[in-house]
Amino acid sequence: MIFRWVLVGLCFLQSGAHAENKDEKPAHVSVVVNVDRRHPGPPFEGWGTALTWFAHVTGRYAEPQRTQLADWLYGRDGLALNIARYNIGGGNAPETASYLRPGGDVPGFWRKPAGQSGTDWNPDSEDAWDWSADAGQRWWLDAIKARVASQELIFEAFSNSPPYFMTRSGLVSGNVDGLEDNLIPGFEIKFSRYLARVTAELERRHGIRFRTLSPINEPNTPYWFAKNTQEGAHWSPEAQSRMFIALAQVLNESGMQTEISGPDETNPQTFFVDWAGLSAEAKAVIRQINVHSYEWIGKSGVRDIAEASGKRLWMSEVDLSPSNVREDVNDMRPAIALAQQIVTDIGSMNPRAWVLWQAIENKSSPDPKSSSNWGLIKADFSNLARPEYQLTKKFWTFAHFTRFIRPGYRFLKSDNPDTLVAENPKTHELVIVAVNPGIVSRMLDIRLPDAKRGKLTCKTFITQAEDSLAALKPASCAASLSVDSRPMSVVTVVVTPQK
Repeated sequence: MIFRWVLVGLCFLQSGAHAENKDEKPAHVSVVVNVDRRHPGPPFEGWGTALTWFAHVTGRYAEPQRTQLADWLYGRDGLALNIARYNIGGGNAPETASYLRPGGDVPGFWRKPAGQSGTDWNPDSEDAWDWSADAGQRWWLDAIKARVASQELIFEAFSNSPPYFMTRSGLVSGNVDGLEDNLIPGFEIKFSRYLARVTAELERRHGIRFRTLSPINEPNTPYWFAKNTQEGAHWSPEAQSRMFIALAQVLNESGMQTEISGPDETNPQTFFVDWAGLSAEAKAVIRQINVHSYEWIGKSGVRDIAEASGKRLWMSEVDLSPSNVREDVNDMRPAIALAQQIVTDIGSMNPRAWVLWQAIENKSSPDPKSSSNWGLIKADFSNLARPEYQLTKKFWTFAHFTRFIRPGYRFLKSDNPDTLVAENPKTHELVIVAVNPGIVSRMLDIRLPDAKRGKLTCKTFITQAEDSLAALKPASCAASLSVDSRPMSVVTVVVTPQK
């Protein structure tokens, strides 16, 4: 197969990797893509991933595998991510039998007083803390810091559950009734002191700064019940308000500059319920709105709330695995799903950052009922000494966005739902990412803004079944691009003004 990019009707580029019958004339549809640069979005802050649960496991991998993984995610020749969300673990009681999923047993930093119950925990006592905990995830903090330029690096801390001794069930996986709050009433200040102290100590020990701290996660959902296999806690809007206000008080008393983010709700519609139920005081202390996009309904409404309240907005968590698709690192269907998720999230929500749930996932069972394509890299979480991992097509698809649309770029409006366009405001370089999710070729007529840009150079990259971010030969081009978008593919065009 030959993949053609027709630039100004003059130049044909091809990968050279596959042959095509020249007599064949595959069916295609013509699509006009208009790009409008009159109202660019705000400066984009970047791309990232949550570190839980994979960092707890892979940070304890043998070398060279753990260093290779850090290079793949945060190195400039990998995905070049610049945002990391660090999970402050709650941690179950030492005597609690293990029941959390692999990687989900993120340790807490508390130390249970000898001969005392957990309710006797005193955050003012140095004996109450164990700073050797969570070595795997902390290794990633140092690895990320070493790979990302300081002016681009953003760390956020977040919590899924309070420590077990602050919960009503005595477990970090939730209340017995998943619709009931799990923090013991009146423990908001103590839990806030736990989060603030861990945040400050990690900053000091690792020489980093957490810009934001999110104290709750997917709070108003039925997910978090005691027999669940991961950390989580239910928070009603009223309980959320008390927690945000308490955390603001503790951060202020501690003299910390860390801002509060939240509520990290699972989808836009549930976020609307949360936001409507928060007190005015709670809303005032939230500096950054974090929302997950596990459902497409209502995304533009999230954007409206952020704009009306004057708050920074992050799409702070999502991943997906298409239904009825077994785990297969070479299957393009999960990759296409991820690409469309990114395009629609940014087009509808206009977030300042886009953060994946977790980039590395444990290999799933061969059982069709539990097989999945979550994650960008599939790894074996059970073997720390001889770990194995594989890059998926989702990894290479994500690279189409992360390598080329960099912090500081601004998104431009496009009238095509499968196309994302961004511009470097300093150099006027344009990045166009086009997704073809179907089985029919598309001939895209991309009409760039400002035809007076002069001579341009176009670099093109394609990921499809046979190629993974394959680079085509750079060519001269102009402000009208004709692109043959092949079926089930993602293509990135980088348009650079010639000096």
